[in-house]
Amino acid sequence: MTHLPKFSAALLHPRYWLTWLGVGLLWLLVQLPYPILYRLGTSLGRLSLRLMKRRSHIAYRNLELCFPNMDEKTRHDWVVKNFESVGMGLMETGMAWFWSDKRMARWSDAIGVEHIRALEAEKKGILLIGIHFLTLEIGARMFGLHASPGIGVYRPNDNPVIDLVQTRGRMRSNKDMLDRKDLKGMIRALKKGEVIWYAPDHDYGPQGSVFVPLFGVDKAATTSGTYTLTRMSKACIVPFVPRRKPGGKGYELVILEPECAPPLDDAETTAAWMNKVIEQCILMAPEQYMWLHRRFKTRPEGTPSRY
Repeated sequence: MTHLPKFSAALLHPRYWLTWLGVGLLWLLVQLPYPILYRLGTSLGRLSLRLMKRRSHIAYRNLELCFPNMDEKTRHDWVVKNFESVGMGLMETGMAWFWSDKRMARWSDAIGVEHIRALEAEKKGILLIGIHFLTLEIGARMFGLHASPGIGVYRPNDNPVIDLVQTRGRMRSNKDMLDRKDLKGMIRALKKGEVIWYAPDHDYGPQGSVFVPLFGVDKAATTSGTYTLTRMSKACIVPFVPRRKPGGKGYELVILEPECAPPLDDAETTAAWMNKVIEQCILMAPEQYMWLHRRFKTRPEGTPSRY
C-alpha cells in the first residue's frame, strides 16, 4: 500500500531551507506571463547544453542508436531542440504544480477526449500510457483537467520536501498516487474502472524486463509490467502525447485510439507491441522526448555497454 507524504515540522529543519527557497523561487517564476517563461526556458535549455556535457553525449548516443541513418546535422539540431525542452521542462514543472485551472486551460487544449469518455461509460479500466516526454508533469495536469482525473504512478523522491511538493502538485490533477512498486494497488484500481498513468518506456534494469526491439536497437530492455498489468486487470491501453506547440503557443494533449485487446501471448510479445506504440508517440514530438535518459544501459549478459 502506498502512503502519500504529509507535512511535518521536521521538514522545517535548516537542512531543508535551501530546498524550500528553491520551491519558493520556482513558484514566483511561474507567475510570469507564459511568453516570457517560454523564452526563459528555451534559453536556459541552450545554456544547459553547454554545461551538461555527459547528458548531451547520452542524447547524441541515443539518437545515433535509434536512428542510425540520421545525418549529423539533423542529429545536432534535434539535440539542441531537446535541450531547449529540458529548460522548458523546469518551467512546466512549476506551471503544473502551481498554475490555476483557469490559466492552465487558457494555454492548453485536448484532442481525443471522447475515447476516455466512452471507456468510462463502459466502466473499463484504463492503462494510460504516458511516456517520458519532458512535458511529463504538465501533461498529467492537462489530462486531469481536460479528460479525467486518474491515479498517478511515481517513484517517491529522496528529498522529503520535494516529495511533498511534487505529490501535492500532482494531486491537483489526480485522484491518488501509487508507488510504482505497488503492482497490486494498480491492478485493484484498474479492475475498479480507474485511470492509471503508467510509463513503460524507460530502462528500469534487468529485473522484470525483456529484450525486444525499439527503433534501431534490436535488444532494448523493456519492462514486462504492461503485460502483467493488462493480463491481470483486463484494462484498455490508451496512449497519450502532451506536446508543446511551436513558437510558445501553448500545449496540445493528444489522446490516441484505445486498444482493448492487445497481444498478450507472453511478456516479449506485449513488450514488442508496446514499443511500437511508444515509437509512434515519440515521433509525434521527438525533440520533446527525454533522450537524456540512458535508455539502453541494461544489456544482455556478456555484451558491452552501449555508452
